[in-house]
Amino acid sequence: MDKKIPFLDLKAAYLEAKDAIDTAYQRVMDSGWYILGEELEAFESEFAQFSGARHCIGVGNGLEALVLIFLAKGIGPGDEVIVPSNTYIASWLAVSMVGAKVVPVEPKLATYNLNQELIEAAITPTTKAIMPVHLYGQKAEMKLITEIANRHGLFLIEDSAQMQLRGHAPVKDVSAGSAAGFSFYPGKNLGAFGDAGCVVTDDDNLAETLKKLRNYGSKQKYYNEVKGRNSRLDPLQAAFLRAKLPLLESWNLRRAQIAEYYRETLAGLDGLVLPVIAAGCPHAWHIFAIRHPQRDALQAWLVERGIGTLIHYPIPPHLSEAYSDLGYRKGDFPIAEEIHQTELSLPMGPHMSMEDAAYVASAIREFCQNSD
Repeated sequence: MDKKIPFLDLKAAYLEAKDAIDTAYQRVMDSGWYILGEELEAFESEFAQFSGARHCIGVGNGLEALVLIFLAKGIGPGDEVIVPSNTYIASWLAVSMVGAKVVPVEPKLATYNLNQELIEAAITPTTKAIMPVHLYGQKAEMKLITEIANRHGLFLIEDSAQMQLRGHAPVKDVSAGSAAGFSFYPGKNLGAFGDAGCVVTDDDNLAETLKKLRNYGSKQKYYNEVKGRNSRLDPLQAAFLRAKLPLLESWNLRRAQIAEYYRETLAGLDGLVLPVIAAGCPHAWHIFAIRHPQRDALQAWLVERGIGTLIHYPIPPHLSEAYSDLGYRKGDFPIAEEIHQTELSLPMGPHMSMEDAAYVASAIREFCQNSD
């Protein structure tokens, strides 16, 4: 089989933005300033404006973005944080890294996101925050989650690692405050050329605390006000992100066009579950996640035809070896387990041609018809 369709073509993104990226590289190298500084400040200003938030604080990666939010809010040992049972393990790790306890809540099977109707039953006197995840780029249903947070005085932390859309700032009407952590891992809709992340928030005090925490607890060099860490988005990655940011909306539109084509041409196939767009909640189409009871066979079928796929994610956090100490067993979170056992991510990206999308769809139709 000569046909090769990658899951995501990262090189094509570079080639489209090559002139701006190469100029950005030269600008930073010529500046002689490689930690913090004006380049990072410019990106922070531009991404804050893009997101519709007052502040953007660049940090080392998406996991650090979440960890620093917890640290800034004083959440740690003895505290509980409500998290989705269905997510990438980084969402849980952020809670664990500050010594707090993860309290998993099942998702809705249709949207894969936190089921807001199950949250209140998980709240205890030691609950300090709720952390919805905008999984696969589908925005979580935040209206009721925000109401619950306000009713119980809980901080709201949005894991926005896969959600990069204009205007996607953390919800603004949370009495205890809110913030969102973003990842700019290379494969994201807006990706750096290495690890990178940020926090966006409207809270002035939180923003100032985060700036200290990412820089050894220091606002002024060698004057350390709090016990911080080293988690700074470096100017070179900030410059690359600045070069790509003006293209993000058009790239997101191309993703949406591929997604709509998949949804139209794959509808009605036996056994195939297509992603659902939650009412009133935009989708960034970071990942086009389908489900099928014969997921592994379908993936092998597509590989034989030169089609790259990924599984997001093969093992739910509660069954991972990393969290064996919590004592969870198979069947404890059946909805998350069903998703992880059947999910398959199709090729998706702004540089995928409609011809390639048609080839992928044709291969899936053939599989589903043959497996009847």
